[in-house]
Amino acid sequence: MTTTDEGVSTTQFPLITDESLAALREKIGSSFDRPYPHVTEATRDSIRHWALGIGDTNPLWLDPDYAKDSRWGGLTAPGTMLYAFDRVVSGYVTGMPGVHAMFAGTDWNWCHPIRLGDTIQAFPVLKELRDLESKFSGRAVQQIYEVRFVNQDGVEICRADSWCIRTQREVARQRADRQHVAPYRWSQDEIAQIAEHYANERPRGKDTLYFDDVNVGDTLPIVLKGPSTVTGFVAFTQGWGSLYVKAHGVAFEMFRDHPALGIPNLQGVPEPPERVHWDNDLAQRVGVPAAYDYGPERISWLGHLMTNWIGDDGFLRRLNVQVRHHNIVGDLTTCEGIVARKWEEGGAPLVEVNVRATNQNGETTAVGIAVAELPQRVNGG
Repeated sequence: MTTTDEGVSTTQFPLITDESLAALREKIGSSFDRPYPHVTEATRDSIRHWALGIGDTNPLWLDPDYAKDSRWGGLTAPGTMLYAFDRVVSGYVTGMPGVHAMFAGTDWNWCHPIRLGDTIQAFPVLKELRDLESKFSGRAVQQIYEVRFVNQDGVEICRADSWCIRTQREVARQRADRQHVAPYRWSQDEIAQIAEHYANERPRGKDTLYFDDVNVGDTLPIVLKGPSTVTGFVAFTQGWGSLYVKAHGVAFEMFRDHPALGIPNLQGVPEPPERVHWDNDLAQRVGVPAAYDYGPERISWLGHLMTNWIGDDGFLRRLNVQVRHHNIVGDLTTCEGIVARKWEEGGAPLVEVNVRATNQNGETTAVGIAVAELPQRVNGG
């Protein structure tokens, strides 16, 4: 997209150029101004909004009395809630204005839980730029950030690498091979089966999963998500906060400061590129069949898979997930995992799980690994 001298948006999208890429490379390793985060403190409300936004009703996050009796001594939050504490780890990028940024993955590494009352500050830096040749969009660039999360005591609780793929919208639209795939239409019988699964899906809870009892090849109980709807995407943003969703004069101020963000909708009104998550027209203009989910949301679903399985006494240490394909409206996501290995490191009993998300057509939409620390039985008891 380009803008006129008056700042009016047009629909011609800019391309990735050697000059814009060189200017961005100069920022590697440097800190930068970033948008104010949606959440700065893990309050009871913000934890609840996040958990319910990803469809996770674990009482460790929601029930103070239950959590008080756990090993944690009080409410904690899903580790992926850190997406709400920083825009950069969630897909906010700098440089190359108007060039589409498609969130593509995060490698989370936690050392401490998020506890009720924690105030957390993020420290992001641009880590690396990788030139790619994308079948989907021609020239593409992987833009990788490293983000450190530090609590009110100065303790680093997590470090994450997160990346987006910068793609050329017009080329993507012309090359898209799934642009005309219709969203799946569900029968009432299928919806009833999904509802039955949800009614029976629950976390392990107080039933401790011991390291001793886990074997390579064990499969995790699946977690379903969806079928995806725009309503569901909105529910996620209530906990996460989004990147560019602003209203009225605040929105126009954003477009004035960042003209490339104002892409005219069908009524000629500027809206941000983030609307690919609810606007079929713009999604199709960037080469996707329909509005699609948020990448951080899908990674958080795989975090939910893990915390359901490890129970109250386990701790999720790592979640490294690549987002592979779009989840468009109507898609049902099955989150599943299989134990790949188990070992001890520095006295900590660890298990690694291969995790993935697939849609109703059997296509893998996200894939990665997770590492959890589990308790051991004492003297084989």
